[in-house]
Amino acid sequence: MEIIKLIGMLIALLLAMVGVICIYDARKLAKKYFSFHDQNEGAKWFKIGGFFVTMIGIISLYFTVV
Repeated sequence: MEIIKLIGMLIALLLAMVGVICIYDARKLAKKYFSFHDQNEGAKWFKIGGFFVTMIGIISLYFTVV
């Protein structure tokens, strides 16, 4: 049971980390995946998506620990 808890914690931390990276590198990711015309819109959606992914990771970490 202890190893399952550890694996769940690692997955939750990785999910939160991916969300934070998505928030901070949104402009670079938008340049990479969208044309110049859609960069601002793409960066906005990367930041919104990164926020939700981070929240999912933090909430799952909370329920894994408790």
